[in-house]
Amino acid sequence: MQKDQLLDRRRLLIAGAAALGAAGAAGTAGVLAVSGGEAPARPGTFAAGPPPGRALKASAYRLQPLTGYGPPRAVPARPLVRREPLLRMSGRGRSMVLTFDDGPDPRYTPDILDTLAEYDVRAMFFVCGEMAADHRDLLARMADEGHVVGNHTWSHPLLTRLTRGRIRSEMERTCEVIEEAYGERPVWFRAPYGAWNRAAFQLGAELGMEPLAWTVDTLDWTTPGTRTIVGRVENGAAPGVVVLSHDAGGDRTQSVRALRDYLPRLLDSGYHITVPRRQYA
Repeated sequence: MQKDQLLDRRRLLIAGAAALGAAGAAGTAGVLAVSGGEAPARPGTFAAGPPPGRALKASAYRLQPLTGYGPPRAVPARPLVRREPLLRMSGRGRSMVLTFDDGPDPRYTPDILDTLAEYDVRAMFFVCGEMAADHRDLLARMADEGHVVGNHTWSHPLLTRLTRGRIRSEMERTCEVIEEAYGERPVWFRAPYGAWNRAAFQLGAELGMEPLAWTVDTLDWTTPGTRTIVGRVENGAAPGVVVLSHDAGGDRTQSVRALRDYLPRLLDSGYHITVPRRQYA
């Protein structure tokens, strides 16, 4: 009697092993069919349960792979790895982009935001992570008022002198602060001093960001005088132009005053001051 029971148990074990082998073979066949160009099975076909008409014990499910359950996760497209930054924006009509670097600074950024709000204009702010971390309220205001916030690294270093790991850290930390304070991860970045290298382009793309430089440099950081800054913007105005100014990194009183002067003039001249959309061309 005991011998018959042992034989019966052995037959059950062999049958169970055969069932598991059939399930594994079915999964492998599905993968090969997909790689061979045939129509793929529904997501989760092989991991969802036993083959039709063959019941497995609950413990058998533990042997199924844990990956592949549920619908595939949507992965956002990664920007191209560029060899040089974008200098101007494409678009119809007399459109221009105003950008401000190095902030946010509570001494100057609010005045710039006030002027932009007065004329219902949107701009781009390339913020430094260490500044953004201390003034998250200003990034929240930028989000509320429709401005675009870009990544200008954490501490504004010269990227061409940093290791790849340090560049990634500068970018990643700033992305995290922007996402927390602004509500979205940045899709644009700008290298401090306009000093780009291959690693910066590659890492920026890996983090989902496009590199944007500028067409018109106001050189406002040299404090040349409000009238000089205004003249540089108005003389350089043209469709697709990207203007570089600063809202931090020193005394930006002239930058604030210049914006109040040239912004209404640009609008009166028929320019549309806007913010760019991400582009992959």
